[in-house]
Amino acid sequence: MTVQLTHFSAALVFALFASIVFGITHRETTRDMLRYGLYCFAMFLGGALVAGWAMWLVRR
Repeated sequence: MTVQLTHFSAALVFALFASIVFGITHRETTRDMLRYGLYCFAMFLGGALVAGWAMWLVRR
């Protein structure tokens, strides 16, 4: 069985795991870890969306 990911779902999986690692390694308390992890997740996905729109604009 093969799992096929779209570009967006691959970015989503990357953002999820990277933000978990960043949250755990960059903050001390559990509350701060969660908040920073969510912040990183939002920034990863936001950055992917902005980059996608920028590439679409450049292509036109």
